[in-house]
Amino acid sequence: MTNQTTDFLIIGGGVVGLNLALQAKARHPDCRVMVIEKEKECGLHASGRNSGVLHAGFYYTADSLKARFTRDGNRALTEYCLDKKIALNRCGKLVVAKNADEAERLSVLMARAKANQVELLEISEAEAKEIEPRVKTHEKALFSPSTSSVDPTEVMRSFMRDAKNVGVDILFNTAFAAYDGGKVRTTNGAISAGYIINAAGLYADKIAKDFGFSKDYCILPFKGLYLYADNEPSPIRTNIYPVPDLNNPFLGVHYTITADAKVKIGPTAIPAFWREHYSGWANFSSEEFFEIVGREISLFMRNQFGFRHLAIEELKKYSKAHMAEMAGVLASDVHKENYTRWARPGIRAQLVNTKEQKLEMDFHFEGDKNSFHVLNAVSPAFTCAMVFSQYLMDEIECLLESGAPKQK
Repeated sequence: MTNQTTDFLIIGGGVVGLNLALQAKARHPDCRVMVIEKEKECGLHASGRNSGVLHAGFYYTADSLKARFTRDGNRALTEYCLDKKIALNRCGKLVVAKNADEAERLSVLMARAKANQVELLEISEAEAKEIEPRVKTHEKALFSPSTSSVDPTEVMRSFMRDAKNVGVDILFNTAFAAYDGGKVRTTNGAISAGYIINAAGLYADKIAKDFGFSKDYCILPFKGLYLYADNEPSPIRTNIYPVPDLNNPFLGVHYTITADAKVKIGPTAIPAFWREHYSGWANFSSEEFFEIVGREISLFMRNQFGFRHLAIEELKKYSKAHMAEMAGVLASDVHKENYTRWARPGIRAQLVNTKEQKLEMDFHFEGDKNSFHVLNAVSPAFTCAMVFSQYLMDEIECLLESGAPKQK
């Protein structure tokens, strides 16, 4: 590739990056919009490896970006899949309690659903068993009728076709190398860009630092593993989730029903040792290893945000028998011999505030009149992507008009 020029340059061809490119092209049809993607196609990392669940938006406080964008994103992506004839399993979700204390905590989720204007039904144990005969809950449960499942790879291919159809240039096998004197250097030459948008997921923090952003933040990778249920006599029909710990961003081991009605349990949230630590030594980086493991050891020793307990509990989930045991809290007739096949792993790019030593629970971005950086686009970013990208483009246009730096 020789040196090129573009009006908008998006770094990263994940679900957020592609939707930002679509937004930029829709608002500025005469401008050139370019996406650089380091892989051979879009969505090979978090965007194509997530659970595929379209969340409803009742986990989050009403003042959060996640609450608003999950609710609206669920509706937008559901309509998109129906319009594009993408497989959509509208199986719903049960949230169950294992004891009286958790049954009381269901009321917190119910209150958040009402505040967020999300449909959520409080039902009896008997009603829960009508939806899913194998479910286990204490006296009552919650049912979310708008939760559904898609195949994320199919959705990503559709977004990529949309982008190409409207004239977005996607350069594959082209990785960001450095920002140098107003130009972005890549592994395939330099690109002069009028405006640069960083949606690089696991590498968003490192790229942002080249532009003077992400000073108090870093990405900590967590490995997500799912275990498929095979040969079950009576497959689970709806997603089943436990009552979550609302102090951390992980939802615990649960049942997920895929777009093609397969059943899997998970995910884990195991601390990874480098950014693309999917399995074995693949994608190993000694620089990343020492940086990330050093940070994890520090967090473990100081037990900041409960990291020590989290790490120990999550590492246990490498055991298939342990995962099956945890799933047995949610449903009856769970036999560990039926859970033998791991799904393709994913890596969650979780932002850590290094100044305050805490996990960032909501979306976070920073930018100015020259560049914009999506630093925390964690779950449910896949659900939110269509409406989240509209909001981000609004923010970008405000920056271009005012020139004042922005952090959120």
